[in-house]
Amino acid sequence: MTSTEQDSQTPAPQVPSRRYSNYVLGVLVLVYVFNFIDRQIISILAEDIRADLGIGDAQLGFLYGTAFAVFYAIFGIPLGRMADIWNRKSLISIGLAAWSLMTALSGTARGFASLAAYRIGVGIGESSASPAAFSMLGDYFPPRLRATVTAIYSSGVYIGSGIGIAIGGLIVDRWNAAYGEGGAPFGLAGWQVAFFAVGVPGLLMAIWVWTLREPVRGSQEGIVAADHPAPFRELGRETAAVLPPLTLLSLSRAGGGRAVGRNLLIALGCALVAFLLIQVLGSPVQWIALGIGAYAFLSWVQGLKMRDRPAFELIYGSRSMVYGMIGFGWMGFVAYGAGFWGPTFFRRVHEVSATEAGAVLGLTMAAAGWLGIAAGGVLSDRMKQKNPRARPLVGLLAATGSIPCGLAFLLVENTLVAYFVNFAFAAVSASWIGSAIAMSSDLVLPRMRGTAAAFYILSVTFVGLALGPFVMGWLSGFFEAGGADPGRALQLGILVGLGGYVLAAIFFWLAVRTVEADESTRIERARAVGEVVEAA
Repeated sequence: MTSTEQDSQTPAPQVPSRRYSNYVLGVLVLVYVFNFIDRQIISILAEDIRADLGIGDAQLGFLYGTAFAVFYAIFGIPLGRMADIWNRKSLISIGLAAWSLMTALSGTARGFASLAAYRIGVGIGESSASPAAFSMLGDYFPPRLRATVTAIYSSGVYIGSGIGIAIGGLIVDRWNAAYGEGGAPFGLAGWQVAFFAVGVPGLLMAIWVWTLREPVRGSQEGIVAADHPAPFRELGRETAAVLPPLTLLSLSRAGGGRAVGRNLLIALGCALVAFLLIQVLGSPVQWIALGIGAYAFLSWVQGLKMRDRPAFELIYGSRSMVYGMIGFGWMGFVAYGAGFWGPTFFRRVHEVSATEAGAVLGLTMAAAGWLGIAAGGVLSDRMKQKNPRARPLVGLLAATGSIPCGLAFLLVENTLVAYFVNFAFAAVSASWIGSAIAMSSDLVLPRMRGTAAAFYILSVTFVGLALGPFVMGWLSGFFEAGGADPGRALQLGILVGLGGYVLAAIFFWLAVRTVEADESTRIERARAVGEVVEAA
């Protein structure tokens, strides 16, 4: 039998039905809702945790941001690779069970160290979900709907955050009202009970996710993606490439002594930067953790160039990919920072209760965030039909539009008006997310989507989650030490943090200039460094 006859008898990849595709999308949205309920609930609990554990705003920012983000980012790299070579729905299900268990265990924390350890566990578990989900959705829906679909999926960010804030505020206030004078079961505080309440249901959700069907990889674009012969061996190799000190052994095998020498210079550079930041800003735990995360990421990129040159070329050799993902990272800096400190801002500045702040801000975040993400995704897809530069352009519009909304939200004195302005701020500042994920997929081949998504998540995690809440909290402490009351200090800290939008706009403008050329040449550039691209 000739190869032509064999190809003609090979069935083409079957495209899933739209009905089942929509069902899968709905289930994955719920997964992302659970993801952000577990991640965001700590924001409404911050004041109670601060009082019980005797910690400051910078440490709270570390618990919410850095402790979670560094390990989320580090393990997101090998798990993003795993999403490219293994069963994605199983990966999501296992990760969901793991992070839900760690969230529930957070309710047993009795000090800063134990709570930080459980937050690290949540971060590792959650790192499995989004790269696999983005990759699955890319095979359930055609490219023309990519931003819309990923925007709908990403609406779980704000729905989950809103539910987490609302549930947390309600539980804390009712628990404190019932047991404020003592006698609480097992001596638990309200914030500990809140962690139990949101963690346990995720274990049941993990069973549901396990029942989903795995789509054929590459079916929507007609680009064949062969099954990997040893996915768990590859997972071990990718983990070794990113987890210190195994990184040195991995690089030695791939590139010899020269690669190890370059890596040691990278380690020295990260250590030096972390040392200087500690001397200037203090908070050694923050900068040591971030330095380790940066070293792990750079080590992985160094190894990727030797292990998978086509993926390296399409991701890190693309100026528009690098500029765009850094820009989206700075959008995340403000989103995570303002999102974490928003409830505390209303409790300190407008003197509202945890129940009121949780209910109003939770509903606002869920409704406005969903509206903004969905509208931004639809706008991005419609613009993309006429303008190949649409993805970074939508990011540019979101960055410039968010600045006046953020200023108004922070500066108005009337509480009711502040709630309404916060709705507009939440909607506009969320409109970039669909474009970010779609852009990371547009610029690579189907087999690389999980790895590209991991790069997007890394940028938003390191620049956004690890820095945004901490920097705004550190600034709040700085202004409070200078004589400002806690409410005014936090207000000033968030105001300074809005400068992240200016940096985002600069990087989006740079990406606009190169994105059309980078996308149109992706197959040629991959082939030039050894990729075999076959049509289905």
